[in-house]
Amino acid sequence: MELKGKRLKIVGTLLGVTMMSAVLSGCGGQKNADDANTIKIGANFELTGNAANYGSAALDGLRLAVKEVNDAGGIDGKKIELEEVDSKSEASESANATTKLVTDKVSAIVGPATTGDVLASSPIVTDSKIPLIAPAATSPKVTVDDNGKVKPFVFRSCFIDPQQGEVMSTFAVKTLHAKTAVIYVDSSTDYSKSLGKVFREKFEASGGQIVDEEAFVQKDQDFKTTLTKIKAANPDIIFIPAYYEEVGKIVKQARELGITAPLLGTDGWDDTKVIDIAGKDPLNNTFYSTHYSDQDKDVQNFIKMFEKENNGKEPNVFAALGYDAGKMLIEAIKQAKSSDPQKIRDALENLKDIQVGTGVISINKDHNPIKSAVIIEMKDGNKVMREKIAPEN
Repeated sequence: MELKGKRLKIVGTLLGVTMMSAVLSGCGGQKNADDANTIKIGANFELTGNAANYGSAALDGLRLAVKEVNDAGGIDGKKIELEEVDSKSEASESANATTKLVTDKVSAIVGPATTGDVLASSPIVTDSKIPLIAPAATSPKVTVDDNGKVKPFVFRSCFIDPQQGEVMSTFAVKTLHAKTAVIYVDSSTDYSKSLGKVFREKFEASGGQIVDEEAFVQKDQDFKTTLTKIKAANPDIIFIPAYYEEVGKIVKQARELGITAPLLGTDGWDDTKVIDIAGKDPLNNTFYSTHYSDQDKDVQNFIKMFEKENNGKEPNVFAALGYDAGKMLIEAIKQAKSSDPQKIRDALENLKDIQVGTGVISINKDHNPIKSAVIIEMKDGNKVMREKIAPEN
């Protein structure tokens, strides 16, 4: 997922990051000593701010993965020590937090959760030669730059936006038999715009027709004028790739206007607060793609362990992805037989068929995991796993 932010702010942030990266470039490859008693890992997450729900949950998942390996005696007798920092849901603060972790000589970093924060951190870890695993940042540009070059020190444990857009288009056409659609995007986020673009391409390639495309921006409150226009277009489905705060309000207001068409979304919907905002009944006949379902047999072991360690609290998707990122890193350290960041990076690049919380994954040439997506249907406030779709390649 991508942290919401304005283009001008991001540009300014990245300029600052570039300057910080230049300062750090002379100290690349900082390492934990191989003979130390611990392996220091950085945890950089959005613990405050508008993405705190995402970051806090991902950190809970990471902590569980670390506790498991430490309780089992560690890795070659060495315990993992987590150094936790707060990116405050701001790109500039994420860069500052990453700089601190690099200065403190961590062997690797897990987080941040969101695309904007990861993009602010990636130049720093690249110049410092410290591997970073992003649990939930789904934009393709997190691991591959604008020139198509893979970022050597950045990996992720979630699938990418194009997979979600394709999955939801396929679901709309093949399962819902939709022939017309409206796309309603958050124009203030690359996350939403990218998903809208992929959905359009795939839907039209399948013979569908996009009869309208509309936009809103983060923090909008009243969507009824645009929704009235969408209602007049009378589409078979409406695709809304956005975050839960706006999604909840859009769904509620759409149903109040009498829009009964299926509403489709992506992993930005996957938060319990969407139910609090929209209400249970308005969410009926809505569907979204996400990274796992608690009804999937492959994730039952992770769910039981998480609930045991968190006083019965159920894990959400971000906790699962944080756990997956932790398992990826732990396996890479084991295979590297070292706390050396470069050796860990090399091992991450070659991970094949490893068991994580959401199933079995391998890392592809673009540093992305090969993993399935699931489609959730909301029924009376409950999440029901509708389909599980494996990647095409």
